[in-house]
Amino acid sequence: MNAPIEKRRSPVLIEASALTRCRHRVYLDATFPEDLAAAPENPGAKQRQEAAAAHRESIRRQLFGAQPGWVQIAGDRPASARAEDTIRACRDGADRIWGAVLPADLGTGRRGRSEMLLRDTEHGGYIPVIVVNHKVTDPGRGATTTGLFAWEPAVDETRKVRSQPRDQMRVAHLYRMLERHGLATPAKIAGAVGYGGDCILVHDLSEVLGDYDERFADRVAIARGEVATEPAQIGECRTCPWWTRCREQLVRTHDVSLVAPGQRATVLHELGVHTVDELARWDGTEPEVWPQGSFADTVVTAKAWLVGAPLVRRYPHVHVHRADIEVDVDMESYHEFGAYLWGTLLNGDGDAVYRPFATWDPVPTEDEARSFGEFWSWLSDQRKVAERRGKTFAAYCYSRSAEDKWLLSSARRFGGRPGVPSEAEVRAFIDSPQWVDVYQAVTDQFVCPNGKGLKKIAPLAGHRWRDDEAGGEASMSWYREAVGYEGVPDPTQRQRLLEYNEDDVVATKILREWMTDRAVLEIPHIDDL
Repeated sequence: MNAPIEKRRSPVLIEASALTRCRHRVYLDATFPEDLAAAPENPGAKQRQEAAAAHRESIRRQLFGAQPGWVQIAGDRPASARAEDTIRACRDGADRIWGAVLPADLGTGRRGRSEMLLRDTEHGGYIPVIVVNHKVTDPGRGATTTGLFAWEPAVDETRKVRSQPRDQMRVAHLYRMLERHGLATPAKIAGAVGYGGDCILVHDLSEVLGDYDERFADRVAIARGEVATEPAQIGECRTCPWWTRCREQLVRTHDVSLVAPGQRATVLHELGVHTVDELARWDGTEPEVWPQGSFADTVVTAKAWLVGAPLVRRYPHVHVHRADIEVDVDMESYHEFGAYLWGTLLNGDGDAVYRPFATWDPVPTEDEARSFGEFWSWLSDQRKVAERRGKTFAAYCYSRSAEDKWLLSSARRFGGRPGVPSEAEVRAFIDSPQWVDVYQAVTDQFVCPNGKGLKKIAPLAGHRWRDDEAGGEASMSWYREAVGYEGVPDPTQRQRLLEYNEDDVVATKILREWMTDRAVLEIPHIDDL
């Protein structure tokens, strides 16, 4: 059922973030602002905001230390006063403005702010430049970049553009706001400083503004109550403050997006399938185009959802690679700054023993080389012991992509330090049968209606985490406190991280043992549904 269209008495203002956000969320944000303000703060969102603020401040210090003549808009004044200060600085011809706030535009419905406005000395007007805490380029060639301290755009033969639609929409939004005041550069360009902060990626807005205008018109009409929307499950729902409300409605109607989120639901709607029940009864040929994963698995997921089965076996038997000596491994990293903890659980002849290899110097730090070198040396020793004793060896992780990334990058960054292997040594290990991804074993042998994350699957095997808040995003906040990013390091948060890491490696151990011994008895087969 479409959400009711409500006319609003007060003017609507939206920021650029709404342009890449769920359309129904835009409606709810604008219609129920009091409920939104009262919603509990998402710890993950708070942590990302804190990290982004720290990154912006780091860039500001670099720029102010290297260049005189910056105009900084005071951040402790009301938004309207900051907007007046920004426009005044532009009218006065300031070369570089930090902390710019543009006047809220009641006519168009726009509001926005830009970390920087740079005067275009060649064409006139101002170039909006944003500072974001994610990558804006990747290794490659073809991106147009300029240095932080002089606007000299040129094709960069070492970087390619990383697609970031949210950044493109934000700089286009700011450009349109500058246009309203006659302050936009006619060159139709903007910039973004990303993670790493060593250059400005130059955006050609002539390729973006058409898409921006279309999206903005859609979102502002929704926010004004002129266009109806309806809920559907997408990836954004995981962190949305409205998810509980939307989920209740979707469950009542058995909406098919509950088992086929995102584009998959769109395809099913086009085929006339709107409910989980209809999908579970599917007996036709598979759709010619299916956006993600196996269509057959999606049908099984619908059947499992209807009977409340959290997991379904694909085969009569369940198998996971086992060995005489087994080590569980779980790595903890802080954004792209470094891997600060390698946790291990050794399972051999006696009781399982947890051993962490950590650095509590804030990453990036040279001490990361020490902890990584000690971890690798210890792991190599266990492999050698197994070989000398004529026993088999296996090391396990859950979803190996993160561990593989930091194993390889640590070898590259710290090559030559004590205990640190060559990249070739790491590659040989992770490509060998001794490196086992339990996540892949789960993916291959089960259909997982509620997701395949360790926090979803391990409880089915009987595992529980000691900390109710345990999770990747929460651990980021714990880490900031543990190493003292904002003050004195907190040893209790270090212990909390160690316990969380230990629980993760124990979860992997319990999960593979359950798969070996009990899963076939406890989990229904596809044919049982």
